[in-house]
Amino acid sequence: MGALGNLSSRRSVKYGVYLTAVIVLVALILLPPILGIAIKWESLTYVLGRHDLLSRSLIAVQNSFTIAFVVSALSVIAGIPMAWIIPRSKSRWVKILDTLADIPFIVPTSVLGYSLLLFWSLPEGLSSMFGPSIVSPGWLLIMLLHFAFSYPVVVRVVVGALLDYKREYENAARTLGAPPFVAARTVTFSVIKPSLIAAFILAFARSISETGATFIVAGVFENGPVFIQNMKESLSQGVITQAEYDGATVFTSFMLIIVALLIFLVIRLVGPKLKLPAKKIYPAFEGKLSYAKASFSRDTVTILVFFLIVLIPSLFVARTAFDAVLTDTFAEAVSGGGIWGEYWQSLALSYVLAGAVTLLNVLMGLPMAIIIARKRLGSLSSAALDLLVNVPLVVPSIALGVSLRVFWKETFTSVPEILLLIFAHLAITYPYFVRSMSAAVERISIDMEDASRTLGAKPLVVFKTIVLPLTKYSILSGAIMVFTRSMSETGATIAVVSTLKTAPVVLVDWVMHPYQFTALQRGLGSGFLMLFSFLILLALRLAVREKGRY
Repeated sequence: MGALGNLSSRRSVKYGVYLTAVIVLVALILLPPILGIAIKWESLTYVLGRHDLLSRSLIAVQNSFTIAFVVSALSVIAGIPMAWIIPRSKSRWVKILDTLADIPFIVPTSVLGYSLLLFWSLPEGLSSMFGPSIVSPGWLLIMLLHFAFSYPVVVRVVVGALLDYKREYENAARTLGAPPFVAARTVTFSVIKPSLIAAFILAFARSISETGATFIVAGVFENGPVFIQNMKESLSQGVITQAEYDGATVFTSFMLIIVALLIFLVIRLVGPKLKLPAKKIYPAFEGKLSYAKASFSRDTVTILVFFLIVLIPSLFVARTAFDAVLTDTFAEAVSGGGIWGEYWQSLALSYVLAGAVTLLNVLMGLPMAIIIARKRLGSLSSAALDLLVNVPLVVPSIALGVSLRVFWKETFTSVPEILLLIFAHLAITYPYFVRSMSAAVERISIDMEDASRTLGAKPLVVFKTIVLPLTKYSILSGAIMVFTRSMSETGATIAVVSTLKTAPVVLVDWVMHPYQFTALQRGLGSGFLMLFSFLILLALRLAVREKGRY
């Protein structure tokens, strides 16, 4: 530690580490997708000359953003009441409700898509009681799916904001005669407005990026990711030429990326200036909404929406998995016979890939998080890096995958597919770790670090004795977030490779070819993936749990 500590105090070493982090961000995360589109820019002219292909692509892009806007708005509207119940309710059952609200996080999106398809559309679900198909595959089922995985994101963000919110302002409004509903609307929501905007952005980003689960429930309906995947299948079947495929996928990816960035730029600029409807008050009406009877009705509807629209459909696939355990399908799966050999290989690949991506994120993300949080390269540069880190978060994953495939395949023709997967998953997950860690470092008082340096501690010692102990839970949380995000990713995986298959991709193949695979096989495969994901979440909760902490 002595030699390393002395080395860390050198200015050239310190800024060398920071410069390396910036180079990694630019070279591996930002430039490849931009250059990937630039390399195939000429192919766009082919699409522009094909009215049918151009129209189909633009309609698909429009569908992506329309669904994302509607689902995000509904998720915020429906998620706020649930987020209010968790920190404010005095019921002893609220901790159970809090845990259940996290359950959809543990369900990989490919499994979630199949579970909702079972619940809403197939004979094994509600259709067995009410008719041939309650909700047929298409835009409505896509919205139900996107709502199911966006709703928990909104709830968790708003719950965190309410837990950090000091209730003195709200209590002051109540003391001055404001009913609870008025106080919440005019005071609390105004204070936590940045968190409400963040919740909308995250829900929007999840919706436009989701690919694998959307394939499962889309039917003939096309949004951007489904259109790109349909083009890939058409190419493999010889229906379209390579030129048509390149032009259509690059054009659609370009449109998804540009429109997404413009929308998030507008939200970032305009969002803080939006004023909530806080001035006008309706005493009689809002007073009635504050009564115990109205609050009970609101909470009841909120919990019913959560259970009937989110939780039960998300976990419905477990029923088929349990049924499969009692059959020969389970024995075949355990032995690795038949299709299960490929499944276990894909599962092993998923875990190796997720582990490698997580390790790389920790090694490369920590310096970037410190640069952003401590403004090591100056306020302006750090702010710019903070914005650039968020770019992959708002770019649809399949669009990112298409541009990355073009860049790496055209630049390095012999690059192994496993490296393509690592680069793609790294680009997608990098913002999650950096965001988590930069927020954790910002919470540490800079005075503690300055005092340690004043007493003669070297930078590495300061990091080991102050920063690391105070951020170890955030490091672990960020690492698990990256791991589970990589485990669930489908769109970028499909876009960048042709032979390797991760577990979510295999499950999508099984669901999309119902005549080749049985319902028990699909259900058991989904059940295994869901079980392992649950164990990961359990490990996270046990690892980051602190005595006396909420």
